Amino acid sequence: MKYIVAGREAVNTAEFAELALGTPLELWFGVDGESEQEREARLDAARDILSDPEFSNLPDDLIRLAARVVEDHPDLFNVVPLVRPARRRMARKGVAA
Repeated sequence: MKYIVAGREAVNTAEFAELALGTPLELWFGVDGESEQEREARLDAARDILSDPEFSNLPDDLIRLAARVVEDHPDLFNVVPLVRPARRRMARKGVAA
């Protein structure tokens, strides 16, 4: 299956997410072994990006992307539909006046 976003082909799911979001995933998730100073700089850059009008829809886009992944691959998340119990009416006892 090919993933094509904005005319570019993604070779894996991480690259697909990066192309869909328009930013590198490491910016949001960090990297193993980053120092506190690196973490602060990364979060500061993320805040700058979110304040840019070009990326104002990024949180909504991320939620849509996550929902699509869960919908397309529920087995990855062990998602099961919840069955809503039927409402039962209580029988009224007594005589109407």
